[in-house]
Amino acid sequence: MIPQTDETPEFSRKVDLRQITVAPLALAATAEECRALASRFDLVSLDRLEATVALEAEGGVVTATGRFAASWVQSCAVSGEDLPVTVDQSLAFRFVPASDAHVPDEEIELTDVDCDEIAYTGTSFDVGEAVAQSVALAIDPFAAGPNADTTRQQAGLLGEAASGPFAALSGLNVRKN
Repeated sequence: MIPQTDETPEFSRKVDLRQITVAPLALAATAEECRALASRFDLVSLDRLEATVALEAEGGVVTATGRFAASWVQSCAVSGEDLPVTVDQSLAFRFVPASDAHVPDEEIELTDVDCDEIAYTGTSFDVGEAVAQSVALAIDPFAAGPNADTTRQQAGLLGEAASGPFAALSGLNVRKN
């Protein structure tokens, strides 16, 4: 479950339960919102964020499905060079009243078909923030660009060790006593 806070997020699009219609919502981030989200997600830039979200209410529980499309530039995790990224992904989450939110006693594993539950209070919830969180999950923190192998080679990270979890350690000179 992802709680929503009282702070106004960078890409806020609040929806009141009483205003839900059958027409899907079309969301698009402004240039200012893109800059703020890029800063929050540690991106070089976020050039575009658009989403279409259909809402279906059943009592206080609202199921949201749709797609988002975004374009951003992030730094290569190895060389630091700029990497342009474009994504178009599906969205699926449920807004649930905080009093009804499921808090598991133990950790559970979600599959691709499971929806994230987002607790809300009152009669409104923030679809824009849910979309922004989906973008954050789509960002590859270990993205490697075309010059990553050259950078690894220059750093002395060669062979199998260059791709394993201890790649950086293989390039260190360790002195034994």
